[in-house]
Amino acid sequence: MKRTIEVVGAVIVRDGLVYCVQRGPDGSLPGMWEFPGGKVEPGEDEITALTREIQEELLCEVKVGNKVTTTAHDYDFGTVRLTTYYCDLIAGEPSLTEHAAEFWLQPDRLTDLAWAPADVPAVEDVVRHLTGLTKD
Repeated sequence: MKRTIEVVGAVIVRDGLVYCVQRGPDGSLPGMWEFPGGKVEPGEDEITALTREIQEELLCEVKVGNKVTTTAHDYDFGTVRLTTYYCDLIAGEPSLTEHAAEFWLQPDRLTDLAWAPADVPAVEDVVRHLTGLTKD
């Protein structure tokens, strides 16, 4: 049985644009795009983990808001269970420490990027929600 890795991601929205980051060339899924975030450590809840990961990865602070979705994707290294949340920047500007590139994109342009498979359902939900094509 594959191990399950609990991961959280931040859908940071500012002035109608969505923040996206590209994975570096040395880790898993090199060059793929994702919402910033990372693993939930033992004893952490998702909100605490996401706040910590954004501080560590992007050197800024976010306020975590509503949940976007939770999905699971099987990779060769395990199953990633990704929960994404809408977030607002509350201090600082994102500064890349681990990623190769960044974009602030219009929601309808998000699907132009090659997203990590675990992020794709969240991307689709964000596009629907922010472009007014909600399922709700």
